[in-house]
Amino acid sequence: MYNPEFPPEDTLKRWLDQFFELSQHQTTVRREVVAGLTTFFTMAYIVAVNPAILKTAGMPAGASLTATILTAIFGTLLMGFYANRPFAIGPYMGENAFIAFTVVHVLGYTWQSALGAVFLAGVLFILMTLFRLRQWMVEAIPATLRYSYAVGIGLFLTFIGLNQTGIVTLGFPGAPVRPGHLTSLSVLLSIFGFLLMTVLTIRGFPAAILCGVLATAVLSFVTRVAPAPAGWVSLPPSLQPVFFQFDLHSLFTWGFFPVVLTIFVMAFVDTMGTLIGVSARAGFLDKDGNLPQIERPMMADALATTFAAVVGTTTSGAYIESATGVEAGGRTGLTAVITALCFVGTLFFAPFISAIPPQAYGPALIFVGLLMLTPITRIPFDDLTELVPAFGVIVLMAFTYNVGIGMTAGFILYPFCKLVSGRLSEVRPALWALTGLSLLFFVFYPYS
Repeated sequence: MYNPEFPPEDTLKRWLDQFFELSQHQTTVRREVVAGLTTFFTMAYIVAVNPAILKTAGMPAGASLTATILTAIFGTLLMGFYANRPFAIGPYMGENAFIAFTVVHVLGYTWQSALGAVFLAGVLFILMTLFRLRQWMVEAIPATLRYSYAVGIGLFLTFIGLNQTGIVTLGFPGAPVRPGHLTSLSVLLSIFGFLLMTVLTIRGFPAAILCGVLATAVLSFVTRVAPAPAGWVSLPPSLQPVFFQFDLHSLFTWGFFPVVLTIFVMAFVDTMGTLIGVSARAGFLDKDGNLPQIERPMMADALATTFAAVVGTTTSGAYIESATGVEAGGRTGLTAVITALCFVGTLFFAPFISAIPPQAYGPALIFVGLLMLTPITRIPFDDLTELVPAFGVIVLMAFTYNVGIGMTAGFILYPFCKLVSGRLSEVRPALWALTGLSLLFFVFYPYS
């Protein structure tokens, strides 16, 4: 029965305060809502970009769109209600590019087989989280290698974006690449999109990447560089073409081992880097630099990756863009819940999102790649035992067009450099296991 002494809105606020521990984290409902909206607008570009990348691997764009959004909703709600952290979850940009351009196009595997590897990684993450093995292994990966992964993946995404927009094209005899038609309208639109994202970011606009994608897409439709969408709003596309389509048969072949290892390590490192990095900014870390109850957000991440493979998209986990919500004051899982609710609304704009052309989403890949270069300043350039492995990771990721080659090369180069310098004590035991796996990676890699 309604009691005027306790209005319904106050009852809701009281429940939210108790469930998400708002007072304990010195935050308010209003601040958490603003933070959730900020995170959403910062990372909403994945709704357009992820299906576009997976489409190049042969995955139906409409179904991939629905799978992308459902994964973001599922993982982010789990992060909010179970882990009570302000982290949003979604399909990773580096991993989707690896699957589309390396696993499918270069190695010749099907996207169904790639999803099988994602499913296996998710199951392994769940088991490793239950037995607290994930944190033990990630702590063994040197900080230098973690920084180099971000930089290498950033350059990899940048090259894909440059190629998708036509700014860089395949070369001719004597040169592997060459400039595209830089004065063509499509390329000029792509350059405009990148510059718009740059200006908006410099001005501190929280939805810079998303606005850049949308504005460039509209201009592409108006100038007829790309066909306009047949409609703007509709019911969500069916999941049927990708739902439960992962194939586990390839997992039992040695040739597929490099794919499994790469997907596993990429998600492994990305998640831990994001959780620690954003938590440090939010003030969640204890005096020893550890995140209390880290197994909760890691379990949310593991379940989201498994869910992603089932519904038909690639490896998912905590997004670095969650830092924007933290900057806006988000401190609890209520921020994540608000972000997830925003993703629900995007389910009904599939016709427009699916029509967004490369001229619009390509600049987003380039810009995200740019932002991922930041950790290079934390690599010790005065120590060759650290610099050589980092350099190997970065250049091999970008120049072999294969993220896995760069990652595994780093696991081999790091202990080698420490060995020849007489500093073998700096190599943690768990890293030797990754070194052994990396050697197997190169032995069984399916060279063409």
